[in-house]
Amino acid sequence: GDSVTQMEGPVTLSKGESLTINCTYSATGYPTLFWYVQYPGEGPQLLLKALRDKEKGSHKGFEATYDGKSKTFHLVKSLVQASDSAVYYCAGLGC
Repeated sequence: GDSVTQMEGPVTLSKGESLTINCTYSATGYPTLFWYVQYPGEGPQLLLKALRDKEKGSHKGFEATYDGKSKTFHLVKSLVQASDSAVYYCAGLGC
């Protein structure tokens, strides 16, 4: 069936490192895709979303590009802060 697959779980980061979290999906058509972040002691909050193929979302230095051909929505940040250590969730509406 339709699904979203994310390889990484909690992320602990040091200042100056880069971050990539891989997200792939299996769905017919083009689902709406989301990245959520959950900081320690807090609830999940929306970080990025994309509704269509080739749409690039960016927020607070994070970027994710919706690629309908490879069915990916990878989260990337080139220079992270220690405060970016959190749990990151990929989700899809229509998956």
